[in-house]
Amino acid sequence: MPGDLRVDLKPLFDHNRNWALGMREKQPRFFENLAQQQIPKFLWIGCSDSRVPANEIIGLQPGEVFVHRNVANIISLTDFNCLATVQYAVDVLKVLHIIVCGHYGCGGVQAALGGNAVGLVNNWLSPISEAFETFREQIEAIEDPAGRVEKLCEINVILQVRNLCRSALLREAWRNGRELAVHGLIYGLHDGILRDLQANIVSLATAEAVCHIALQRILETPGRVVS
Repeated sequence: MPGDLRVDLKPLFDHNRNWALGMREKQPRFFENLAQQQIPKFLWIGCSDSRVPANEIIGLQPGEVFVHRNVANIISLTDFNCLATVQYAVDVLKVLHIIVCGHYGCGGVQAALGGNAVGLVNNWLSPISEAFETFREQIEAIEDPAGRVEKLCEINVILQVRNLCRSALLREAWRNGRELAVHGLIYGLHDGILRDLQANIVSLATAEAVCHIALQRILETPGRVVS
């Protein structure tokens, strides 16, 4: 007989109550203030991987970062889920920074590189598969299989930053004089450190050039572009 799946959630409710109690002890008005409004300065677009929780790794509290996550942190200009999140963050919440964050050891990138993704996941990961074909020579020049995955993880971040900067949402925001920056970062599961891939864009005029330089730097660096 299968177990009662409802019972399996009990530890989650217990942890939630302990967390809520702890927050009230530290900040008695925390939830009252949180319920009033959210004024985040950051939009985080990252991978769905359960090991990469946005708030925790950048040390921010609930209400301080707006988050969108999907498999392999892909930004597709036909993904209305992602674009709606971006539009709400930019137009309504007035965020100042959009962080596109990948991570080393990404399972989605590994699946795309190995060609073993199936079903809808295969369709979703097609931009990464195309990136691998585009930069196959540079990636396959890396002898270590794990190093190849890391390189493609870095490449993927820059390509997604470029996609975002090409979106009508950001182009319009910059044309209207919005103060808005886009950053390409990568997170190390092995050490918990967040790294800057030097794709920091603050205007439409510089977007393509910054992405091109960041991508060339990655391709010309044998190992991780940042250690």
